[in-house]
Amino acid sequence: MQQKILLVDDREDNLLSMEAILEPGGYHFVKATSGRHALKILLTEFDFALILMDVKMPNLSGFETASLIYEREKLRHIPIIFITANNFDEDNIFKGYRSGAVDYIYKPINPDLLRAKVGVFIDLYQKNHRLQIQEQRLKAINKNLENEIAERRASEEKVRQLNRQLLANISLLESANRDLDRFAFMASHDLQEPLRKIRTFSDLLATKYKEVLDADANTYISRIQSAASRMQALIKDILAFSKLTGEKDTFEFTDLNILLDEALVDLESMIREKAAQIDIVSPLPALEVKPGLIRPLFYNLISNALKYSKDDVAPRVTIRYELTSGQNGKSDPKEHGKYCRIYVEDNGIGFDQIYAEQVFEMFRRLHGNTAFEGTGIGLALCKKIVEKHHGFITATSKADVGTTFTITLPVYQPVKVSLQG
Repeated sequence: MQQKILLVDDREDNLLSMEAILEPGGYHFVKATSGRHALKILLTEFDFALILMDVKMPNLSGFETASLIYEREKLRHIPIIFITANNFDEDNIFKGYRSGAVDYIYKPINPDLLRAKVGVFIDLYQKNHRLQIQEQRLKAINKNLENEIAERRASEEKVRQLNRQLLANISLLESANRDLDRFAFMASHDLQEPLRKIRTFSDLLATKYKEVLDADANTYISRIQSAASRMQALIKDILAFSKLTGEKDTFEFTDLNILLDEALVDLESMIREKAAQIDIVSPLPALEVKPGLIRPLFYNLISNALKYSKDDVAPRVTIRYELTSGQNGKSDPKEHGKYCRIYVEDNGIGFDQIYAEQVFEMFRRLHGNTAFEGTGIGLALCKKIVEKHHGFITATSKADVGTTFTITLPVYQPVKVSLQG
């Protein structure tokens, strides 16, 4: 960029002389014929690299003009070189420096000296200009950093507030769930006594007055007995579900085959009645589990397979497992513990895959009460048991082909880390 130099002298020949000497430097010159003229120019132009000004001028001297120039903040950065024909004493030289001069050049002007001094100040101006630009950039960067830090702090505070709100909501939800579970437990427990009386007296009616009552009355009593039986099963499942919520996290390294055998013993009459075949492909491994929960998990899954079997095909339930290093069945270096995937596969009536998530919902039944007995809690209970073990359960099914339930459980339960402070 072409540097601007302001030339101030009341004689036109002196202005032309300085311009001719400095012209090879490629500078842009602005000329003023008096101090007042120079001040007028400086009202609108501030980007001068240097001012060359004669000391002795009419009306306003160079010293007076320099003092007025430096009263303005925007002009204080412009260096002034005084040009004079006098050899000043120290007092006058000091007066010049005090008014803002950075140097003197004496007449007659030495062209080489003028060019050298102007070159030095122009070079200083350019360097100073670059520093100012860099300073502005740094200020802009610092401002952006300050804004980013302020935004980040605001975001972090917002996240902390949301976390506090989330924790409060979780606490309220857990409290509400505990209250709901306690209510379900108490309500179910209190319902058992009147239900036992309904079953007892309906059984007495059916036994003692069967021959006395007509066919319609016996039908009504039978319906009462059937409804009471279903309600008793429902209460039993609700109690089991409520107790599960309050279970303490006590895990034991347990052989799953023992728990599976116990579940099969409980299902022995149903297996025999259905002429079912239970195939255990290979013995199950030992895992860190809650034995009291894994037993009903096996019971519910196998009984579900037997219950929803085809009328004309003997039920067949296949149980197998595999060990993986990741929850998704693939090797994952980030997973430190192994997982066990247990498959419970049947050849029953199955269902459309679009209902695969709904079957685990509470009281959700894909078939009517008349077609298959049940309360709609069994699979919801299975899901809750698996989640209590930090695992998950999925269902894959096809109508009229069968269903496969996949349970993924960690071999070792994750260690709880207590954060203090």
